[in-house]
Amino acid sequence: MDQVLNKVGSYWFSKRASKEIDSIGDDISSISSSIGGSAKWMVNKIKGKMQKALPDLLKEYDMPAGLFPRDTTNYEFNEETKKLTVYIPSACDVGYKDSSVLRFFTCVTGYLEKGKFSDIEGMKTKVLVWTKVTAIKTEGPKVHFTAGVKKTRSRDAYEVVRDGITIDKF
Repeated sequence: MDQVLNKVGSYWFSKRASKEIDSIGDDISSISSSIGGSAKWMVNKIKGKMQKALPDLLKEYDMPAGLFPRDTTNYEFNEETKKLTVYIPSACDVGYKDSSVLRFFTCVTGYLEKGKFSDIEGMKTKVLVWTKVTAIKTEGPKVHFTAGVKKTRSRDAYEVVRDGITIDKF
């Protein structure tokens, strides 16, 4: 009889504890919405809701998997508005296999659609001088960067995730 009561008590306790943990997670979620990306990511991790890796999200939207640096800490993607916010620990330059370079601020935002990343903030490329990248579009084996002028590059140069080199000034 004691064993049965112990099992029933353990079952009830685990269900109650699970419900309380979910409740705490929801409370933290509502607080974290005003705190920022890192807190939301941590809450989702605690609650067991892991988002897919950034390269996988980019592939799903027909963008090159290696567009962002390897040390990207986390990201937020709102599926309704299509707004993507990517967090990077420090401003950095990333060199790609076609000798192009992208410069990233600690937070890059824009709107991600199939084959298109637009209204970009926090990204630059070198076109004689550092120029703000405002849009990236894919078309088959090509990637088109809009940075004052439209620059077309080979897509395969951006398929491999690369390390960023920390810079002092964005």
